Amino acid sequence: MIPHRYPMLLIDRMLDLRLAESAIGLKNVSINEPFFQGHFPSQPVMPGVLIVESMAQTAGVLVVATLGAAAEGKLVYFMSIDGVRFRRPVTPGDRMEIHVRKLQARQNVWKFEGKAIVDDKVAAEATFAAMIRDV
Repeated sequence: MIPHRYPMLLIDRMLDLRLAESAIGLKNVSINEPFFQGHFPSQPVMPGVLIVESMAQTAGVLVVATLGAAAEGKLVYFMSIDGVRFRRPVTPGDRMEIHVRKLQARQNVWKFEGKAIVDDKVAAEATFAAMIRDV
């Protein structure tokens, strides 16, 4: 549903999808992820920017699913990221659920609230906006 591919595809599957409302994506974090080679070799931690990217990808699936055929030939681009908070590290072996909720949608701009959750605890949260544009 989104154009991302390895190594930039940061969601493994969708657990829940409520059109025009919310979505839950899943990322099974593995030691084999390429970023762990350098972040950090002695104590691997998933980079925060990639956690936020996983929120954006989950939101992208929500947008594409909601728009249906109208989304063909379009991409979803970040516009802004606000209020990002990292609460705990995400490490190899974690099962990260990515919860996104649409806050508003006006024409081609959508705003979301996202949370990355590991073991029922918030690992990261952010509010972000995206624009749907022609390729």
